[in-house]
Amino acid sequence: MANLRGFIEGMPKCELHVHLEGTLEPEMKLALAARNKITLPYADAKAVIAAYDFDDLPSFLKIYYEGMGVLVHEQDFYDLTYAYLAKAASQNVRYAEMFFDPQPHTGRGVAFSTVIRGIRRAQLDAEKALGIRSQLICCVLRDWSAEFAMTTLTETLPYKDWIVGFGLDSDEKNNPPVKFKAVFERARQEGYFLTMHADVDQLNTTEHIRQLLEVIRVDRIDHGVNSLQQEKLHGEIARRQLALTVCPVSNACVSDSSKAKEIKRMLELGMRATVNSDDPAYFRAYITENFVRAQEEADLGPEQVVQLSRNAFESAWLPRAIKDKYLAELGEYAAR
Repeated sequence: MANLRGFIEGMPKCELHVHLEGTLEPEMKLALAARNKITLPYADAKAVIAAYDFDDLPSFLKIYYEGMGVLVHEQDFYDLTYAYLAKAASQNVRYAEMFFDPQPHTGRGVAFSTVIRGIRRAQLDAEKALGIRSQLICCVLRDWSAEFAMTTLTETLPYKDWIVGFGLDSDEKNNPPVKFKAVFERARQEGYFLTMHADVDQLNTTEHIRQLLEVIRVDRIDHGVNSLQQEKLHGEIARRQLALTVCPVSNACVSDSSKAKEIKRMLELGMRATVNSDDPAYFRAYITENFVRAQEEADLGPEQVVQLSRNAFESAWLPRAIKDKYLAELGEYAAR
């Protein structure tokens, strides 16, 4: 198949799996540290990147949480969010659903309102200036207590109009979805869409995916590649048309491969696979680079590339009319 990079670059895109704190570029990390009088053990941006030596999920999370410490004031969260949305818009992302992790901030004394107000202002400004629409998914950390997760859920309630979904991320080992059953039941009652991470190649991963489907009854699964190991799981995901938000470049950094061939297999099975960037500042790849990686490694054709983008728009937590507008634009682009 001919190189499709140019086609991918110009294609209208929808991102469903990106952690705002994971978009903190080295230069901004250093600038915010200086602004907030925080000392970091790095001389320059190259030194920051040199520390990104990940080979599994825990080794990534250690660096990821360290970086969050430079985010202190409302303007910091504004700057972080606007920078991501500007980058995404430059890669023809029309719409993004962004995760944010309040607990590492509130746990060190930064108010929830400080976090979300900075993010919200940037969303509104970026939509007006750049034309990129976005919504927020509040995530809680699975390696922290369910009680803290419930407290965080209650903190979101005054801002329900600004948040579309509620999610679960962080270290999966010995932290099954059922640990947070009551929290997510409450989140659904509050009107949030539900999603949870099922990270690649984790301990008891297929059992965790079963819990997502049967106990939590999520509306979406983040990652979820290991569902291919059991026909019962991938068959049910396909039947429900649950989106799987796969992130090829981060997969390659924390597991044995990008799982690009698994993405192709998902499409063949009628599963609603999507391609996303996860933590692009840390894995050095935004959504376009993730599409290119998947296309090249799995030898995806243009129809399959378009289907991945179509799956994302179709799975977005948006009114039908708005989704149809984006899908029409994608269809016109593909036809050209």
